[in-house]
Amino acid sequence: MKIAQVRRFALSLPEAAEAPHFEYASFRVHGKIFATVPPGEALLHVFVDEETRETALALEPDCLDKLFWGGSVRGLRVALDSAKPRVVEGLLTQAWRYKAPKKLVAACDASAVGTTANARKAHDKTAAA
Repeated sequence: MKIAQVRRFALSLPEAAEAPHFEYASFRVHGKIFATVPPGEALLHVFVDEETRETALALEPDCLDKLFWGGSVRGLRVALDSAKPRVVEGLLTQAWRYKAPKKLVAACDASAVGTTANARKAHDKTAAA
């Protein structure tokens, strides 16, 4: 996966922004960093909870490593050249959810449910016609 794809996806998440973080690029939601890109742009750091991290490591060991930050494991280091786009997008989404304010996550979840319900109603009307 290319860094341009990562950037496009990360910035498509609700209220996400990009800002420098020392020599890294960072993606933030309400000022909280959910992912960083080290110089060279070959890696992506995603800050996810322990359950997400351990599950991802078990499923995608070829492109993921534990990310040590401040002396402890804080997330995952993603090797972009070998990572599948769906894996990177899923991890960015989980990192965003982990760092976003609870009200924003709840509003996005409610909107997604409404969108799904509306799509289902439209499908049902079309199928009945």
